[in-house]
Amino acid sequence: MKKFENKTILVTGSCGTVGKQIISQLLNINGPYKPKEVVGIDNNESELFFQDQKYLADPRSHFYVADIKDENELIKKFSGVDIVFHTAAMKHVVLSERSPDQVIQNNIVGVQNVINAAIRNEVERVIFTSSDKAVNPTNVMGTSKLMGERLVTAANSTQRKSKTIFTSTRFGNVLGSRGSVVPIFKKQIQEGKDITLTHKDMTRFVMTVEEAVSLVLESAEIAKGGEVFVTKMPVLSILDLAKAMIEILSPTLEGKNRTNIKIIGLKPGEKLYEELMSSEETRRTVELDKYFSVLPAFKGIYNDIEYMYENFISGQIERPYISEEEPRMSVEEIKEYLVSRKILEENLEIPDQRYWPGDKESNRG
Repeated sequence: MKKFENKTILVTGSCGTVGKQIISQLLNINGPYKPKEVVGIDNNESELFFQDQKYLADPRSHFYVADIKDENELIKKFSGVDIVFHTAAMKHVVLSERSPDQVIQNNIVGVQNVINAAIRNEVERVIFTSSDKAVNPTNVMGTSKLMGERLVTAANSTQRKSKTIFTSTRFGNVLGSRGSVVPIFKKQIQEGKDITLTHKDMTRFVMTVEEAVSLVLESAEIAKGGEVFVTKMPVLSILDLAKAMIEILSPTLEGKNRTNIKIIGLKPGEKLYEELMSSEETRRTVELDKYFSVLPAFKGIYNDIEYMYENFISGQIERPYISEEEPRMSVEEIKEYLVSRKILEENLEIPDQRYWPGDKESNRG
């Protein structure tokens, strides 16, 4: 991983699920990256304190309280930085719907602040972590992520004198992370409650945080500028995931009722399937071994960028990358996936169900 060797790397949102894992992999003494320094910034003072304590013995690590909404602060923190991984964002769909003004400030203005600070400091590369929800968005959060991608792509053409490479990486659900269904299903099973599933035909792309971050780091190595990397991911049915978790966890719960699966209906803005690449994007996408690379829509603006990759497979993509159209893991394969990657071993402080706009209000009535 020559692009990282002896480099100063900064991670925004270093206390988040993805940010933490990027820090962990970069600072792994036995890992392939060998950075000179790793800088983490976050606006969560409490979590940042514990992160700082964790890496206290590693002289390569530095952690600072900073907010991506403050461009001047970013300009200071980006001084001397070679590579930026921008993971800081508002990510929860429901809270984003309730606070759209804050989503704009964090997920759109914040992205532009990162771009401006990177250009001012002549950073070599900026990698923006996006989401499947940016594809045909149905909510505020997804729309903001799409705009973030557009800003990152445009930064390669609007700043002609800049040599900074800006790119995005888009991936789906990180299994076991806060906000995902795995810890919620786990708690429901442990408490002998029914698993609440919104629809029996729902499918999702899935990946562990370790796998997702490895691909984010790899994409930084091969980026040319302006493209959106779409990670290839396994697919599962949420119903099969629930069945697999019941089979794994129920035998360990003595005296508890057998968990059943209760279908409660789709929630507002919720999709039956996930899209990681739209039908329009297929016309400008090339396939690589671990990714699809979605090239900029206005190719004429980016004529000076040569999109030639190693591990090229095809320049003809026939259909969008949608979870309902991809082969799914069986229940047994899901069980093996969960156990081998120890996804069910982490304990998170979470509620026993997901709440959506209007749920709390109706419960109060």
